[in-house]
Amino acid sequence: MGSNPKDQPLEKALRTLLDRRRTQSTLRTLTLPSQQVDFSSNDFLSLSTSPVLRSAFLKELSASNLPLGSGGSRLLDGNSQYAEDLERQIAAFHRAPTGLLFNSGFDANAGFFASVPQPGDFVVYDELIHASVHDGMKLSRASSRLSFKHNCVADLRRVLQGCLLGSEALRDGRSHVVIAVEAIYSMDGDLAPLKSIVEVVEDTLPRGVGYIVVDEAHSTGVIGPYGRGLVCELELEDRIFARLHTFGKALACNGAIILGSDLLRHYLINYARPLIYTTFMSYPTLAAIRASYGLLRQGHTVALASQLRYLIQTLFAGLNSASPAFSNLLTVPETCPNSPIFSIQTAEPKIVAKFLQDRGMMVRAVVPPTVPEGTSRIRVCLHAGNTQEEIRKLVTDMEVWALSRTQGNVTEKRRKKDKIVVRARL
Repeated sequence: MGSNPKDQPLEKALRTLLDRRRTQSTLRTLTLPSQQVDFSSNDFLSLSTSPVLRSAFLKELSASNLPLGSGGSRLLDGNSQYAEDLERQIAAFHRAPTGLLFNSGFDANAGFFASVPQPGDFVVYDELIHASVHDGMKLSRASSRLSFKHNCVADLRRVLQGCLLGSEALRDGRSHVVIAVEAIYSMDGDLAPLKSIVEVVEDTLPRGVGYIVVDEAHSTGVIGPYGRGLVCELELEDRIFARLHTFGKALACNGAIILGSDLLRHYLINYARPLIYTTFMSYPTLAAIRASYGLLRQGHTVALASQLRYLIQTLFAGLNSASPAFSNLLTVPETCPNSPIFSIQTAEPKIVAKFLQDRGMMVRAVVPPTVPEGTSRIRVCLHAGNTQEEIRKLVTDMEVWALSRTQGNVTEKRRKKDKIVVRARL
């Protein structure tokens, strides 16, 4: 008889690592969707339940008479005129020369950063950049990977100056710096100071040496005219090397596109392994993306984005009018976010999240290693489909938790004090 798999060395090692996470309260598990009020998903425009999008999607499927599966890798049998037309339409919408579709934003970032930076190049990235960029950088041939403090333009300048001082090839224009930032940071909800970043890069590095890459995953559909993103909002299209837009958040689909030059597109087709060695997206997926972009172009989402901005202001006002007990236990943003994501820091994120979930609101706790040590939080995401009443209830219930926690702490302190007094008398 073979030995029990549980006794095998590898299984023991895996179990030990999982047990460690369980002990540290960082063990991840899959959960199923619930009927709770959604304050968690990235469905910012509430399009995933939109009858308008559903109708547009079914109409696109019917009119195009599409097959189902793509048939293979895009370099073999998976390409189509439909996919290439869709790329051109999306690129035109975002005011870019061209684009290249990927199965996911993770694949796009990983493939880009693994293949584009060349030997002798530097990759400089915001310290809170997405995990997909880190995975790409690990496979990159770049000589150096350097972070700068989150959204700190002064620190970016310091890092770039250090690169120049340490590299004659960079000063001579024989190597390059790829600068990676996000338009909206997914865990903090803050926007990159993109215009200042562009100015610092252009001011610090020799002309033609700095290449800025912007991940617009959380800004797509939410920021800029018709949801075109932060780059278009600031009219920086001609000063950005590449942009990533994903479809799985505000657009209620899945997949992604990298926007850039024709040369970049051709290079990625040849060198981006997540594109080359995987089956391409199915036709229904492409049809869903096309339907979502149709709503953006037609202005259907303008009112949704406007409603979302109103709800953001409503939640911010509610959080800042809460009781002192609230602010002692939950740290809210100092200024109103320009995104639907609120990072509310607390020492007890899982307890707060469970309290709110028990009251019918889906709010998630976010703890290390997803966020840096000392920044545990509950992450609140707003959606165009949320109501003012739901937001008021969210704030009220957080306040109830804070008050109960404060009263509990006072009671505990009194109990300990009474014990000390009794011992002193004895």
